[in-house]
Amino acid sequence: MATIDFLEKLPEKERDKAKKKGLPEWIKPMLATLTDDPFTDPAWLFERKLDGERSLAFVESARKVRLLSRNRKSLNVSYPEIVDALADQTPADCILDGEIVAFNADKVSDFQRLQPRMQASDAEEARNSRIAVYYYIFDCVYLDGYDLAQCSLRSRKQLLKAAIDWQDPLRWTAHRNAEGFDYYRQACRKGWEGLIAKQADSAYVHSRSRKWLKFKCVKRQEFVIGGFTEPEGERIGFGALLLGFYRNDSLVYAGRVGTGFDDQTLKDLHGRLSRIERKTSPYGQGNPEGQDVHFVTPRLVCEVEFTEWTADDKLRHPRFKGLRRDKRAKDVHREEASATTLAGD
Repeated sequence: MATIDFLEKLPEKERDKAKKKGLPEWIKPMLATLTDDPFTDPAWLFERKLDGERSLAFVESARKVRLLSRNRKSLNVSYPEIVDALADQTPADCILDGEIVAFNADKVSDFQRLQPRMQASDAEEARNSRIAVYYYIFDCVYLDGYDLAQCSLRSRKQLLKAAIDWQDPLRWTAHRNAEGFDYYRQACRKGWEGLIAKQADSAYVHSRSRKWLKFKCVKRQEFVIGGFTEPEGERIGFGALLLGFYRNDSLVYAGRVGTGFDDQTLKDLHGRLSRIERKTSPYGQGNPEGQDVHFVTPRLVCEVEFTEWTADDKLRHPRFKGLRRDKRAKDVHREEASATTLAGD
């Protein structure tokens, strides 16, 4: 790409916030906080919440592109065409933040559809999967030798727009200004996961923040797999997964999920679970009952959609969405919605 003085594109009041610095090996991503109170506010931007895999792109040169998950696992093998596009369409010396997605027949981002890509053992297998993937980039944290974390979100997005030659599979993440509540209702009608609200003048912090908020149309989160049950009838693999989350370093039993699986998932996942089977329960709070229960070492994390929590920490109407590899089991907690406070953190 042609050389551009990106710093000149920043508003004058923002230039002092950009700090000269060498490209870091890693940064922690900024994470949004769940809220049950969608709102409209002219000081906030509202983006579609995509149902995919969060990824940070570290572009050092056309020959060195690292695509990393939020827990620093390399994703290059799973999405080789995105790595190629980053090498061709972005400037060297930048860090980008975004979500990798695949779409279903209704043109809705679908985490389950990403599963064959996420489980691919090499780049050739990923390319041959015939599952088209796209990298929706929503932030630029570092560019052309400057750390932009203290610059406002709006300024960072302006630089992001100018920095990339936008061609598939790289896509700009569009946003709306001040139309949060109406946009949220539209999102839910269209079957989207929800919206992300972001304070327009906020810095990029390397932690969870209330300057970024999640408005969810459906309830879903990660759970630790603590065991499985025997299949019944003609079902293969297993009957249901035993779920849990950590509270004060103790694994809490959250119930079973027995829907959302195809035969291939039942077979493959049963194989993985069998290799980590154990005799004792990993649960410190609550315990599944039944003669058909098998316990496993709590290493695997999955995404589950559900309607409600019960008073005793169980899920109503859960449905399996897929395995996750971007979060450690010990980091899985029950996600609690907080009240919205527009004054900030």
